[in-house]
Amino acid sequence: MGEVFAGRYELVDPIGRGGVGEVWRVWDRERRCYAAAKVLKQSHAHALLLRFVREQALRIDHPHVLAPVSWAATDDRVLFTMELVRGGSVAHLIGDYGPLPAGFVRVLLDQLLAALTAVHAEGVVHRDIKPANLLLEGTGTGHPHLRLSDFGCAMRKGEPRLTETNYVMGTPGYFAPEQMAGEEPDFPADLFAVGLVALYLLTGRKPDTDALVLRFHEEGRPPPPQEVPAPLWGVVAGLLAPDPADRFRTADGAREALAAAAALLPEPDEGERIEVFDQIGPLPPGFGPTGPEKAPPRPVRPPPPATPPMPVRAAATRPVAPRRGPAPPSRRTVAVVLLVALVCLMAGAWALSQV
Repeated sequence: MGEVFAGRYELVDPIGRGGVGEVWRVWDRERRCYAAAKVLKQSHAHALLLRFVREQALRIDHPHVLAPVSWAATDDRVLFTMELVRGGSVAHLIGDYGPLPAGFVRVLLDQLLAALTAVHAEGVVHRDIKPANLLLEGTGTGHPHLRLSDFGCAMRKGEPRLTETNYVMGTPGYFAPEQMAGEEPDFPADLFAVGLVALYLLTGRKPDTDALVLRFHEEGRPPPPQEVPAPLWGVVAGLLAPDPADRFRTADGAREALAAAAALLPEPDEGERIEVFDQIGPLPPGFGPTGPEKAPPRPVRPPPPATPPMPVRAAATRPVAPRRGPAPPSRRTVAVVLLVALVCLMAGAWALSQV
């Protein structure tokens, strides 16, 4: 069996690794289910631990948000758990298929914007929207199901920053221009990152943010890239405006525009069917669908048959003859007795005659 963390979480197998820790599949003994757990050593920088604590404090209940469920700590490590999502990230999907069909991308963008609507409603700015943080349930060829994850950089509007004012949190390449300028985090910065993700899904290439911003400054709203249908580009360009004032102000507003564009998109081609594979794999030996398997009992040798008690033999005895009277004397004995008696009689007679 695996190591048991804080008496509750049994570490099953590693399923991912990041810059600040590992992700494990664990068995939650209390909730009786498998979960994903981020494990961070306390030897990491103090700021990373504060990010860790901030992330586990988030509790957003939404079908497209993957928020932490619980946490625990030991002397040298801390972890927090979340639901186990088996389909990998949209980065895995691009690795398998390259550019994705516009209709499929529209569904993913709608789910991502729905997740951000819930997150922003809590006053939280995610600050790290990128393909690796957009996880997928393992739905096969069915309807995709996206989950927004990794709130390590997230913060509520108005909260003090965990880093210096000029330090930018997030992943390079998915920053909004105002993030790079060090402005206070706000919701439109998340929406700019959504636009970059949309381009990545439609073209299969990581966007060049600097070149994109330059084109917007030079051309206003540039024409759509070759891989992006015009109706969808209207929404994506509204997400990518370099000036936050020209951008969609809310995720819900962008979602409404996306719904209007969906009616203008071509019908999906059956040959464009996308399958979201299970990226985690089977459980290792010793674990089953319902948790750790009990070790098979060692074969117990049957006890040797009881030695039957030795039969107690009765002591051999000779048969006892019935008691009889004394045996009669032999003839010789009778003759001797009579002779002695006769001698005694004669001696007595002689003695009397001498008186």
